Amino acid sequence: MLYVKAFHIVFIASWFAGLFYLPRIFVNLAMETHQPSVERLLLMGRKLYRFMTILMIPALVLGIWLWLGYGIGKGPGNGWMHAKLAIVILLVGYHHACGSILKKFEHGQNKRSHKWFRVFNEVPVLMMIAAVILVVVKPF
Repeated sequence: MLYVKAFHIVFIASWFAGLFYLPRIFVNLAMETHQPSVERLLLMGRKLYRFMTILMIPALVLGIWLWLGYGIGKGPGNGWMHAKLAIVILLVGYHHACGSILKKFEHGQNKRSHKWFRVFNEVPVLMMIAAVILVVVKPF
């Protein structure tokens, strides 16, 4: 099970790298007016989103394996796991929201400012902090 846990951490960290970087591409797309630069940023965004999705899948599968293997979250005193699972669901939603935003940029339909995307970019940071605290501290 330690190998499963190790690979889970590797895939989570890799997936988060994409969750941190793709919204930065959105910030630049929202500011950019030079068409060749826009096309380059869109290409980067598409490739990154595809790679993030590939990383997300084993991260989730390994997480489920750990959850089932350890029986974590069953019984009293495991409220931290339910809270962490809620964060995971929110992160998967954030991931898909990034895909939707990317499609809007591809179709020239973005209506949000670069300032909005700077705030949007902080969401996975806050979720990661909360998840790590829940897993390490197990506050409830």
